[in-house]
Amino acid sequence: MQVQMRHNPSFTVARCLLAPGEPLRVEGGAMIAHSSGVTLEAKSQGGMVAGLKRSMLGGGSYYVTTYTAPPQGGWVDVAGVLPGDTISIDVTPDQPFFLRRGSWIANSHGVEIDTQWGGMQNLFGGEGGFGYRAAGQGQALVSVYGAVDIIDLEPGETVTIDTGHVVAYHLSINFQMRRASQGRSIQSLKSGEGWVFDFTGPGRVLLQSRNPDAFAAWVSAVVPSESPREGIGGLGGLGGLLGR
Repeated sequence: MQVQMRHNPSFTVARCLLAPGEPLRVEGGAMIAHSSGVTLEAKSQGGMVAGLKRSMLGGGSYYVTTYTAPPQGGWVDVAGVLPGDTISIDVTPDQPFFLRRGSWIANSHGVEIDTQWGGMQNLFGGEGGFGYRAAGQGQALVSVYGAVDIIDLEPGETVTIDTGHVVAYHLSINFQMRRASQGRSIQSLKSGEGWVFDFTGPGRVLLQSRNPDAFAAWVSAVVPSESPREGIGGLGGLGGLLGR
């Protein structure tokens, strides 16, 4: 599989170019368009239990769709939900990745995506504890909110990252979660930062320039509650906000 990006970095669309008969696994709802002759099959990848774990714990959909190219080859366009960039991660047998909840959108044949417990650090860091594990050999497409940054840490090198900006990292990398101001909860609250990760190399970390949780909190604060007659599910208030 080859990947071509366009409309990046704000509204990236990834075109996955497939060889004859090559399959591509895509998160439910991530497909935009595909070329003629491409066939698809949707099922709960790995069975019912895996599908439930993926949807309830990993933040994805119950069904995963497999697109298969015809004898002449083909393409599939995919994109994430939030506006921002998309990156293709090279997954190797010795370097699996942990992916943030809701960030995975597609992967090539040879890569397995399953729900992964990210540890108590992710749970208390506000990421829900669970994400995805990308293992095997091939490419995994990950969407980010905003632009993407990549940090490659040398052995012993450390970087501190706000938990809401972490998208993916090598499973072999060492990290710990802590308050932004160590031992001083009030200072953390005053700074507007809650929890951060300290990553120590060697290893790779992927970041997103915008925090989706912070955006959701901002929308909740500025969009007034609406009655059903004024706007279904608060959409009337959001429409008024956007129309200002």
